[in-house]
Amino acid sequence: MTHPRRRLVIVVRADPVICGHSGEARNLAEVALTRGFDDVRLLTWPIPALQAAGLPLKPLDRLLPYSPGITVERPEPVGDYRVPDGRHQAGLTGRLVELLAEPVPTTCLSMYLVPHTTVVMDAVAAARAAGFAPDVHTIAKAVGSDVTNVIRSCLREGRFGAATVLFTTFLSGDEVVAVSEYTREEIIASAEQVDAHCGTTFAEQCRRRVTVSYPPIDSAAFLDPDPAQVDAALARRGLERDGYILFLSRVTAAKGIHDLLDAYGKMRCRSRVKLVVAGTGPALEQVREMARQDERVVFLTDVDDNEKPLLMRGCAAYVLPTKPEPDFVETFGIALAEKMLAGGGPIVTTLTGGTSEAVGDTAVIVEAGDVAGLAATVDRVVLDMSTAERQDLEHRARARAMRFDRAAVFDALLPRHVNTPAGKSVEPGQEGLPGRQALPPREAPVVGVS
Repeated sequence: MTHPRRRLVIVVRADPVICGHSGEARNLAEVALTRGFDDVRLLTWPIPALQAAGLPLKPLDRLLPYSPGITVERPEPVGDYRVPDGRHQAGLTGRLVELLAEPVPTTCLSMYLVPHTTVVMDAVAAARAAGFAPDVHTIAKAVGSDVTNVIRSCLREGRFGAATVLFTTFLSGDEVVAVSEYTREEIIASAEQVDAHCGTTFAEQCRRRVTVSYPPIDSAAFLDPDPAQVDAALARRGLERDGYILFLSRVTAAKGIHDLLDAYGKMRCRSRVKLVVAGTGPALEQVREMARQDERVVFLTDVDDNEKPLLMRGCAAYVLPTKPEPDFVETFGIALAEKMLAGGGPIVTTLTGGTSEAVGDTAVIVEAGDVAGLAATVDRVVLDMSTAERQDLEHRARARAMRFDRAAVFDALLPRHVNTPAGKSVEPGQEGLPGRQALPPREAPVVGVS
């Protein structure tokens, strides 16, 4: 039997979930094929399980294909109705054990501590206990909501046992990574609270070990979209260039959509620009009801990955007034970086969580939750900002966002697999680390949706 030479397994909520981190997995997988991995697998959930969870999903008939050599695996659950929880997790873990049993050097990257890092660590432990002696290197990546949702809820509710399990699992990885410096700081702060209550030493370990790896973005998919394609996409939607404000994100309170709707009703520019709400999410029906009497608000729930950069390029302004909520804080803002690459109207956003790491000084900033300020800021951007100022923001934003290009981020995250075009390994220290920050010590076939 012929085995691959090198395998990368990413355990993640992959497409069709509308989530920036599903895009991260796709981008890392595509780059891996150019870096010496001849077998790349996304280990993820069956479609019915994703649908039952109520997650926002992309249209199933319009998912972008993966390159040959990338396999999407969706293991079926193990057991029946008498195992009300954990059946799908058992399926994921069991399949990973099967892969680790093969004599293939394997890198396992998990995104989300719960349950994906648990899957990886349980599978590695089981494979070793069974005597398979897997040649495996593990990377556990905390994507943000691991902390702002899961760990914080443990701390709020006094569930220190659960928090201990989370930190122990995270730190079991050979490498431990955070999606942003904000996320890293939140991890350390949460670890300090657990240490104070339990006498553990998680915070010191996190300061010493956790590095930052920003989200990888396929910059080529956003740069310089064909003007004819932009115009055609807008015509299909009944839109015009610079004739709309764009909110393209998950439709949820933490993204500031309610504030944006309130602000839009107060804007002077509303007679000139529509408000386009592109996306789905838990607040969609409530937001629809809020805007029921406003014909200037347009809802698009079927935007695919091909149309996204076209809508971004054609807008008068892209507005993401994200704000902290108990169950979510924006830990980076992948959509912001994508918009920075696509060009078009200026970005209006807030300095919430890690958004400043994405936009730097290339966006127009408004105070989170300030509806009147949001209305005034968007009016200034749409009605009063000069062409020269708009172009300056656009050019600087694009230059900044290139640091998040998927190849640069991959090469920083997995520097030992960086190859030159001729296939020669890059000398240590020559890789460059634009996507990952090592912080000082504080320190196979194409498979679609089936």
